[in-house]
Amino acid sequence: MQMIKATRDAILRPLQTVAGIVERRHTLPILANVLVRKHGEQVTFLATDIEIQISTSAALGAGAGDVAITVNARKLIDILRALPDAEVTLGATGKKLTVASGKSRFALQTLGPEDFPTVAADPAAAASITLPQKQLRHLFGMVHFAMAQQDIRYYLNGLLLVVDGGQVKVVATDGHRLAYCAAEVGGNLGRHEVIVPRKTVLELQRLLADSDDPVTVDLSSNRIRFVFGEVELLSKLVEGKFPDYNRVIPQNYRKSLELPRETWAGALQRASILTSEKFKGVRFTLEPGTLKVQSSNAEQEEAVEELDVDYAGEPLDIGFNVTYLLDVIANLKTDTVRLQLGDANSSALISVPDDDSFKYVVMPMRI
Repeated sequence: MQMIKATRDAILRPLQTVAGIVERRHTLPILANVLVRKHGEQVTFLATDIEIQISTSAALGAGAGDVAITVNARKLIDILRALPDAEVTLGATGKKLTVASGKSRFALQTLGPEDFPTVAADPAAAASITLPQKQLRHLFGMVHFAMAQQDIRYYLNGLLLVVDGGQVKVVATDGHRLAYCAAEVGGNLGRHEVIVPRKTVLELQRLLADSDDPVTVDLSSNRIRFVFGEVELLSKLVEGKFPDYNRVIPQNYRKSLELPRETWAGALQRASILTSEKFKGVRFTLEPGTLKVQSSNAEQEEAVEELDVDYAGEPLDIGFNVTYLLDVIANLKTDTVRLQLGDANSSALISVPDDDSFKYVVMPMRI
């Protein structure tokens, strides 16, 4: 039975949208598959890893009747990519999916759609917000690098999303640094807090467009749903208590200086060359008019960078992981960055002058 008849790129686009979450190694073989459902002209593509589910649809249907199959996502994408951009026909024959284009023919094994696990949406959303895709993408982009990766404190392996009145706040921390970003979205939605899994955040950064097109976010007790364009992403939430970010963000710093972002980034990048692989420490020596950035390694090699700064306070000697500093500087797009410091044992606060929407806290390290 003929299912789809369209150009190669028209089929690849929705497939690639959903297939990003498909894991290569799975205990359940069917999770390596994508569910393709034809209903008239509309064809829906759906992929899941049990925790996250992405679906999208497009008018690609050909032939009469409705049909559903599941097929290996990676193999189908690889075949389509390798074909020239011409017309492609997909058909269901017995337990095989046939792919035909020009003089090329492929037959892929399928598994029954009835065995395909799906993530059920919560019927009632506790809160629903709509904002431009580029705004949500910006919020995630400003904090995602501070998420933990495989921490046993599983609630850190994600991002705290807070809806507070007419504001959306996002917070990420791995225990060594914390990034916070907020945006006004209007309305009064009360207060809701959820922890969005790391994989969901990274997938949304891939899928969200840098445009004013809307994305609707529905929050419920154990699910979050994002709807934008033809895409629906459903994700389970991370359970647990996220650290109180307000207590982590320090107040009333005595030492404050503003640095040209690119100049500071260059000095840190050069100093990082001579840090050791395991020990990414750089030392800051702050004195009136000067910030010295130094690094050394086990081979007794060393780098020294000096920056002229508008600072007249007390001297300070403090160490930081240079990677944590470079991560945030690479993400900021402003010309100037504000660095605020306490004593040698206090966290540093990096922010943007005249902008309260972003804050980045980084713990010091002994050098």
